[in-house]
Amino acid sequence: MRFVTWLLTYAAGLAVAAWLLDGISFEGARNGQAELQDKIVPVLVVALILGLVSTFIEPVVKVLSLPFIILTLGFLLLVINALMLLLTARLADAFGVGFTVDGFWNALAGSLVITVVGWGVRTALPAGD
Repeated sequence: MRFVTWLLTYAAGLAVAAWLLDGISFEGARNGQAELQDKIVPVLVVALILGLVSTFIEPVVKVLSLPFIILTLGFLLLVINALMLLLTARLADAFGVGFTVDGFWNALAGSLVITVVGWGVRTALPAGD
């Protein structure tokens, strides 16, 4: 159950980021029922890729850059999150998923949106083990 919650949390964040920001997008129809049908699987696949990147690569990057994170009072974490989103877009492109992030600033805004939506979803869900 934890895996499903984790996957849906990332998927919700990605969907909201793609909806709010012009620089983050999924290929497919732009409105109506066709949009939902075209984008549900790519959103879940990209959420899985982002989750795996956040689980395996992001901690290594954070540990290696710990002195700089401390020096910048944690603001480097925003840059790391944006870079992880850009890496996710690259991997999704390599797998032919159809997810694009146009530039660093869109990745930075997208990572903030994904973080806030993820926090909101986790807060709204009942506490479990």
